[in-house]
Amino acid sequence: MKQEISKPSQSQRGSVRKSQKALPHAFLLSVPQWIGVLAVFLALVLFLPTAWEAWESFDPELNYRVPYETSQDYWQYERHLKQRTQENDIFFVGDSVVWGEYVTADATWSAFLNEQAAGEYQFVNLALNGLYPLALEGLVRHYGSDLRHGKVMLHCNLLWMSSPSADLSQSKEQVFNHPTLVPQFRVSIPSYRATLDTRLGRAIGHQWSFLAWVRHLQIQYWEQKDPYAWTLADNGKYPPAYPNSYTMPWSVVDGRLISEPDMDPDRGMQSTRHKPWSDEGVGTQRFDWVPLDDSLQWQAFQRLCQVLQDRGNDLIVVLGPFNQHIMTVDNRAKFKAIENEVKQWLESRSIVYSAPKLLNSSLYGDASHPLTQGYRQLAESLWNDLDFKAWLSR
Repeated sequence: MKQEISKPSQSQRGSVRKSQKALPHAFLLSVPQWIGVLAVFLALVLFLPTAWEAWESFDPELNYRVPYETSQDYWQYERHLKQRTQENDIFFVGDSVVWGEYVTADATWSAFLNEQAAGEYQFVNLALNGLYPLALEGLVRHYGSDLRHGKVMLHCNLLWMSSPSADLSQSKEQVFNHPTLVPQFRVSIPSYRATLDTRLGRAIGHQWSFLAWVRHLQIQYWEQKDPYAWTLADNGKYPPAYPNSYTMPWSVVDGRLISEPDMDPDRGMQSTRHKPWSDEGVGTQRFDWVPLDDSLQWQAFQRLCQVLQDRGNDLIVVLGPFNQHIMTVDNRAKFKAIENEVKQWLESRSIVYSAPKLLNSSLYGDASHPLTQGYRQLAESLWNDLDFKAWLSR
């Protein structure tokens, strides 16, 4: 026999609903409680990065440069700048030429200038590997406020106008370094095809130091991943292993920052990369130079000069050193024409500049990066330049 199940009456259903409504909601906070939660959240966002600086030891040496692996740690870049506010500090801002692509930290342009200065001035390497004017503009705008009123040497590398691809003005989409630093909305960059939400996220990230600090943690401790992705990451081998699966992300946050390796296989005179670009020194390169009036990179450089002047910086622009040996004779003539246009613009804005002499062919590693002895000669030449000495002492 089937057992009949009686249905609840309407009055019974109503009493059940009333009893359910009477149950307290576990996530329902009162107005004062919400205010307390908001206060705690704001305190963490506003003060945690500052407190972190006190806990995480960072005492950069004179010739310190941001390590290659942490080139996108802009929070650490800003922290480095904050610690260099002495009166005799000279800030050398630029791309990988200033950073030193083929050399160690003690063999860069700024390092050899420090050797020449012997303590009278301290030249600070404020370059990042992989920068270019469109990104350098963003770096200084968002993370270089402590440069204000300081003496700044700004490097101008014409390599970034050597083709529509380098200029980021070609219509084909490209993958390039430091995309978060380029203008997200103010300037139309044909090679940059980020989605609207990506652009918004990157623009907001520059205005909120808490997000830059979170990115700092990811770069320094979690292999450039968020904690969730870090715990799920494999070791890159087959069959894969997952070394972090049972590791709490915070257990590896030990306050020890990534530093340059003692023996860098990619940099230094012992490196296989540290060699002249050519044994013969006869160039066949033909660069597709972008006219300055059409160049996005040159326009960014002009805006950057204006930003520094508006902030009260004592500015000098260092042109080159570009490896003219690598070009054909007729292509070299086009380079010289563009270089002269740059000089004329700097003179029209009363900006002091220095154009180092062309190095011997054997002192270049490629189109724009010198080798160790090349940097030494550049520093000696610049230190003995009367216009540069006058700019230093004024």
